Amino acid sequence: MAAVKGGGICFYSFLHQSRGGEGVRFDRPFEQYALGERHRSRGRTITEADIVQFAGVSGDFYPLHMDGEYAKRTPFGERIAHGMLTLSAATGLWMMEPGVVLAFYGIDSLRFVRPVKIGDTIYVESEVKRLTERGEEAGLVTVHQRIVNQREETVVDAVVHVLVAREGNASARA
Repeated sequence: MAAVKGGGICFYSFLHQSRGGEGVRFDRPFEQYALGERHRSRGRTITEADIVQFAGVSGDFYPLHMDGEYAKRTPFGERIAHGMLTLSAATGLWMMEPGVVLAFYGIDSLRFVRPVKIGDTIYVESEVKRLTERGEEAGLVTVHQRIVNQREETVVDAVVHVLVAREGNASARA
């Protein structure tokens, strides 16, 4: 964990102790994944503070997210979370082992199916769909990711690709 000197181990330890469920697990070398492997994460409630902070970071102050009076006049009837906020919060529910995850490789078939409202709790349901070798150092793990709310309604559907270290790769031990 070279990017965060010192505090990385403490944060990593806290991360593992605070997990309630096991979400997408990028915590082991490529060879240890199995097609069809499934996981469900712990929940995370989306708050008004999340929406305001995401708007500040992203620069997306669209009134559907920020203006309650405007949002009342839309088909949603109230403010909703940014789609990319929902996707980002879901990524935070993944279990990622430092040194094993080499890169977030991409997303295919991304769909924002339903709105996420203030107070909704999201969970990530994932299934390993494809395993692709990428040379001696890494492999690509392809996961179908479904983000659901507390009513088990799909809010986001996507196919996610993550590059992970292969067994024996020095990066996996960094």
